This record gives sequence, C-alpha cells and structure tokens, in this order.
Amino acid sequence: MRPAIFLSLLAVMAFGCAMPSLALPATPPPPGTILFKDDFSSPASGWDHIKYEEGIMDYDGGNYRILVNALDLNFWATPHKDFADVRIEADAGKLGGPDENRIGLICRSDGSNYYFFIISSDGYYGLGLFQNGQAQLLGQDQMQASSAVHKGLAVNHLRLDCKADVMAAFVNGFQLAEVHDATLKHGDVGLLAGTFKEGGADIVFDNFVVFAP
Repeated sequence: MRPAIFLSLLAVMAFGCAMPSLALPATPPPPGTILFKDDFSSPASGWDHIKYEEGIMDYDGGNYRILVNALDLNFWATPHKDFADVRIEADAGKLGGPDENRIGLICRSDGSNYYFFIISSDGYYGLGLFQNGQAQLLGQDQMQASSAVHKGLAVNHLRLDCKADVMAAFVNGFQLAEVHDATLKHGDVGLLAGTFKEGGADIVFDNFVVFAP
C-alpha cells in the first residue's frame, strides 16, 4: 500500500480554475443521456490553455495533455460546467515521466473543493474528497494496489460516478471503490494529473464523456 503521505501531497491545487456560476436543470435527464463530451479535436471546446514553469495544460494532437514538471504537485483542468449527478468517463495514458504519478477525474468542483478518483502508472488507486486545502481518501487509509490498473505507458479507461451521496470508481470496466459522502452537491467536472517525489509526469486524456447516471 502507498504511504499515507499521499494526503499532504494533494494539498497544492493552485493550478486549477474556478467554476462559473451556472444554473442546474430543473428536471434530471434520463440515465445514459450524454450531458457533455469532448474528444479534444477542437482547441476551442472550453478547456484551459495554460503554460507555467511547473507544467502545461493544453490540447495536444487530438488529446488533452497535462504535464507536471514540479515535485509533489497536481494540475487540474475543467470545461467550466455545472452538474449534480454524473457518470464521467475518459481514456488516460502516460507519455512519459515516473510511474509513481497521479492520473484522474474530478467531479462537483467549485474551483476549490471536489471529489477525485486517481490511479497511478504503477498500479494504485484512490477515491477521495479535496476540501479546504486538504485531501482525504474516502473508504481507505492509503492508496491501494489493483491488478485492474494497466501499468506503465498503457492506456486506462477511467470512470467516476457521482450520484446523490454515492461516489464510485471504476477502471477498465472493474469497480474499485464505492463510498457515501454528502459534502458536495454539484459542480464542475474535469481531469487531474500530478507528481509525487519525481517530476515530469506527462499525461494525455481522450474521449471525455459525462453521462446522466
């Protein structure tokens, strides 16, 4: 199991963007309805174009790329939407950098707080809540290993369900975790990538889809 120091490493989130104030639909759409999707073929589809010394978040060759050069740091990007209950899916792969990294999805973000599901390229996963500058894993004390996570440069299909007070995490069709938490009610969706003790995590995402659960 990965050391619990993971919690402190998630604490730096200065490179995300705040969620705009948007109205929620009065009537929830039927399950399976596509609420938003993006294959990142158009660089004008609403995601961030950002370049810092610490890293990059931008469209890249039909994907969305997050490169984190700094140590112990996360970058996260959103399409600036507002949803309550969602099922988020995306494909994610490592272009380069260490296998000890963070690759994931977020939901119900208000720009500062959100739920997250992350995996690492060395086969670990975590499901949790980031709130008031602190990260907390939900239902587990440490990141757990799973053979369902494809290691190294292999692509993983990620899924995060956020419905009422139930958060569920899946990778490559296998459910890894399910927890109950009613802290956050609605917010933005997005992508996350980060580093632990070694910089250079270079992650690309594709086929981002948000469904009504």
